[in-house]
Amino acid sequence: MVKVSIVQMKSSMDKEENLQYSLEQIKESAKNSAKIICFPEFQMSFSPSSQSSEELFSLSESKHGNFVSQLKKSARDNNIFIVGSIYERANSKQTKKIQSQRNFDKDSYRVFDTVVLINNKGRLVSQYRKLHLYDALGFRESNKLLAGNKLFSPVASPLGKIGTLVCYDLRFPELSRMLALKGSGILIAPSGWVQGTMKEDHWVIMCKARAIENGVYLIAPNQIGNIFCGRSLIVDPFGIVVTDMGNKEGFDIVDLDLDRIDVVRKTLPLLKNRRKDMYKII
Repeated sequence: MVKVSIVQMKSSMDKEENLQYSLEQIKESAKNSAKIICFPEFQMSFSPSSQSSEELFSLSESKHGNFVSQLKKSARDNNIFIVGSIYERANSKQTKKIQSQRNFDKDSYRVFDTVVLINNKGRLVSQYRKLHLYDALGFRESNKLLAGNKLFSPVASPLGKIGTLVCYDLRFPELSRMLALKGSGILIAPSGWVQGTMKEDHWVIMCKARAIENGVYLIAPNQIGNIFCGRSLIVDPFGIVVTDMGNKEGFDIVDLDLDRIDVVRKTLPLLKNRRKDMYKII
């Protein structure tokens, strides 16, 4: 059994306030013997539709900035693995590449929606930039955000190999499948899932589906309040909801039985039974 902390938070527009709240959750989770803590998307700040891309850019940081540095220190001080998220400012080389793209508006500022993975020694072991921007159902994240262009490679953690995706990525099953085929037994999906007609139903259905079809635990910390629906979930490899945080702010500590992954994959061998002779992921 491994103790996991899943955080459901209501991020404000105050980056420092959100950082202090995050550090409190880390400290308290570690006191409760959690070995890994998972934060939602937009941990750094809530960005309302009224906020300009310039304003969001001004609060963004590089992965070497204060926000990540404080998370790294807290991971080390509390002996805990952290999955967090930031608005990541592109470096000058990346900016030049972006500016060369035909659809880039040189008068706008856009940032990456980035997950950071920090081990219990305080080292940034990996990062993932959200691939699928939420340009759907009346939203257009691409006005403020840049899409990543690299698949995540699973990394070692207290939960074994983990794969990472972000929010809207859940609607694209091939991404979760590739992470599972690369060895992930756990998928972590930091999210800011927006409220709306059928949205909560979609959230629960897709979290369950991604877990069942790949024989993995799906850990989905979500934002609560503002425009978000809450209901942070952990779903086991057979689709059983291990925890549903409803509209509660804070963290839940859950014991995950990692042996269950192999048990379910043996009795429901979906990855093994694929007809690779008939189709393949390109």
